[in-house]
Amino acid sequence: MREVCVIERLGKFRAVMQPGLHFLIPFFDRVAYRHETREQVLDIPAQSCISKDNIQIDVDGLVYIKVMDGAKASYGIEDYRRASVNLAQTTMRSEIGKLNLSQTFSERDTLNETIVREIDKASDPWGIKVLRYEVRNITPSMNVIHTLEKQMEAERRKRAEITLANAERDSVINLSEGQRQQAINLSEGDKQKQINEADGRAKEIEIIADATASGMQMIAAAANQPCGDKAIKMRLMQAFIQQTGDIIKEADVSIMPTEIAQLEGFFKGMDNVTANVQGGK
Repeated sequence: MREVCVIERLGKFRAVMQPGLHFLIPFFDRVAYRHETREQVLDIPAQSCISKDNIQIDVDGLVYIKVMDGAKASYGIEDYRRASVNLAQTTMRSEIGKLNLSQTFSERDTLNETIVREIDKASDPWGIKVLRYEVRNITPSMNVIHTLEKQMEAERRKRAEITLANAERDSVINLSEGQRQQAINLSEGDKQKQINEADGRAKEIEIIADATASGMQMIAAAANQPCGDKAIKMRLMQAFIQQTGDIIKEADVSIMPTEIAQLEGFFKGMDNVTANVQGGK
C-alpha cells in the first residue's frame, strides 16, 4: 500500500502497477523499479555559501518530496533522491547569494518558499513533487562570529552609554526643577511673611490708636470731674520727675538743666494745658 512498481516486459517498460493484486507472466514480466509513495525527507548536507555582503556561512536543511509518477521517476532521472539533494544545494547557494547575512536570518520563510519553487520547477520531469524546504542551520564562520560578537558588544556599550546619558540628563533636569521649585517656595514664604508682618504692624498701629483715643477720652472725662485738673497736673508732674530721674541715672555725665529754676513755669504751662483740655470738652 506504500509502493508502486514499474513493470518491464522483455526489458521494455510495460506499466506502473499501483498497490494491490496483479498477475505477471514469469520470465516475461519483471519488477524493474519500486518507488515509495509516501512523503520522503531528504537531508541536505551543510555547504559553504557566500552572502550578498561577502560573508561566508554554512547552511544545511531538509527537503520533503513525494513520487507522483513512477515511470518518470524510473526513466526520467537516474537517482531522483541524489538529484533532489544536489538541486537543493545549488538552488540554496544561489538564493543565499542574493541576501545579506541579516536577511538570511530574518527572511528564512521567504528563502524556503523560493527554494521550493525553484526546485519544484526543475524536478517536474522527474515525476516528483517538492512539498517544502526548511533551512535548518545557518552558521557563519568563526571569524564572522567573532566580528559579530564585537559588533554586538559595541552596540551594547553604545546603548548603555545612551541610557546613562539620558539618566544623567533626567537627573540634572529633576535637580534644576527641584531647585526652581525650592526658590519659588522660599520666595512665596518670604512674601507671605512680609504680608503677615505688615498686617501685624497695621493691626498694632490700629490697636495703639484705639487705645490712645480711648485714653484721651478717659482723661477728658476725668478732667471734667471735681478736682480733675489737679489730678492731671499731679500725674504730669510725676511723669516729668520720673523721666528726668531716668535720664540723669543713665547718663555718663551729670547734667544740670539750665532752666531747672523755671520748673514752676513748666508746671504753670501744664495748668494751661489742662485748662485747654477742659475748655475743649
